[in-house]
Amino acid sequence: MAFALPTIDDVRKAAESVYGSMLPTPQYRWAVLSDRVGAEVWVKHENHTPTGSFKARTAVVYAEELMKREPKTRGLITATRGNHGQSVALAAKRFGLPAIVVVPRGNSVEKNAAMRAQGAQLIEYGADYQEAREYAAGRESELGYHFVPPFHRDIVTGVATYWLEFFSALKDLDVVYVPIGMGSGISAASVVRNEFALKTKIVGVVSELAPTYARSFEQKKPVEVPSTTKLADGLACRRPDATALEVLLANVDHVATVSEAQVGEAMRILFTDTHNVVEGAGAAALAAVLKEKDRLKGKKIGIVATGGNVDHDVFARVLQGVWD
Repeated sequence: MAFALPTIDDVRKAAESVYGSMLPTPQYRWAVLSDRVGAEVWVKHENHTPTGSFKARTAVVYAEELMKREPKTRGLITATRGNHGQSVALAAKRFGLPAIVVVPRGNSVEKNAAMRAQGAQLIEYGADYQEAREYAAGRESELGYHFVPPFHRDIVTGVATYWLEFFSALKDLDVVYVPIGMGSGISAASVVRNEFALKTKIVGVVSELAPTYARSFEQKKPVEVPSTTKLADGLACRRPDATALEVLLANVDHVATVSEAQVGEAMRILFTDTHNVVEGAGAAALAAVLKEKDRLKGKKIGIVATGGNVDHDVFARVLQGVWD
């Protein structure tokens, strides 16, 4: 494994840094949603952070550790579909650094605007996230900036702060469903679940149009698969991180796949049942719960609304059931 996973003490220390920028997010049992599923469903609302996603917790922790190691860092550069980029821009502002964020062409207009509002210089490059990432990494030495990866020990530590909140509040969850982009969220869930010695099962969720982690989990090795998901763009991973896959193989019960239609339906249900706007990737966990609800009757389930950053025209089409 490329790095040692963080300990619970690491996570608690990271929480002190995270809470300098935000408050803990709530978790609620929504009665209508629970009745619909036939189980006790608790939602962790990471769509309630200052950037509208769980990524508000990540780059701040990463940058704090980076500045200890490399105090002469000139700036930060990264690639993203949106939420990671906002996080990097937020962290750069906190430490007085410039930030460059590379996004693939055709990226979310409103996520792009949010990253610019956070102070990032935005560059559009490539047909998908992987091409944008390779371009950003290639500019690192040229610019003298530091490339902030989507998966790293310090990123996992930051994400684990919301699992610390969730599992501290609810130690008797039977199962949690976790969407997988590059793997920081599900790795962080594994860290805190294991440190607390809980019996909670962990289920990963991917889009069937971005199934690289599902295929890799099945074959027990990294498998690169093209990503074509549009609605669940936060899950649009083409190449899995090998270390994240190791964590999955050691800790995850199974990886569920969901369709664009199932993601759209979950977004609508979260709006009607909880009155929350949740983006496609953030609704994927509920989509998987609904797909597998026959095996979940009477269980106590945790899902994570990982973000709420969806373009208004996309969300309007989703609510009308005309997403294609």
